[in-house]
Amino acid sequence: MAETAGISVEYYTRLEQGRAPRPSREVLTALARALGLTAPERDHLFRLAGELPPEPLAPDCKVRPGLLHLLRGLDGTVPVTIHDGRLDVMARNAAAAELLGTQSSTSRYRHNIVHQGFSATARRVLGDEGAHRYARWATAELRSAMGRYPDDEYLRSLFAELSATSATFRSYWERGEVMADRSAVKRLHHPTRGWLVFQSEMLHDPERDHWIVIYAPSG
Repeated sequence: MAETAGISVEYYTRLEQGRAPRPSREVLTALARALGLTAPERDHLFRLAGELPPEPLAPDCKVRPGLLHLLRGLDGTVPVTIHDGRLDVMARNAAAAELLGTQSSTSRYRHNIVHQGFSATARRVLGDEGAHRYARWATAELRSAMGRYPDDEYLRSLFAELSATSATFRSYWERGEVMADRSAVKRLHHPTRGWLVFQSEMLHDPERDHWIVIYAPSG
């Protein structure tokens, strides 16, 4: 095991016997790899050693099958969307597609909820005041995402495009805000039913860094 982890037998023995100083993050990573730990097991190992678990390099590219089943089960009643840690919408049910509309853009960022916040679609669905509130929130979300994935090319290029094309984005970015609003009352314009009020709730799948957004009809 020591050889697989790339550490000395003496040091590994002392670790097992509890006689070694607290292992470094590099040693913990090597041990997790040598032991073939799953991500939750690796994170537990880090916490036992008094360290924060390592951040993922990227969100998972696949939505859990059970979650997709949940979306389909709510097709006709409650709008639900799923976006990842890069803020790209990965899935949404029929009710959400009807409420939020489809994206006709061919932009690389057409599925990104931050990019959508600075589009004509946002104003149509949210109204002028709601669109401005959303744009402020979306800017803060992008700041958080870039902090979580500082070397991500996609997020960097999204930031560059919005900075070059939107004065509103630049003004909100200069505020330096990072928000944690996961619950809100939203007024959205339905294409056939007019203005409707929803209680929006965001739930997080931390292992995959996916966000589930539920629009529960209010009143």
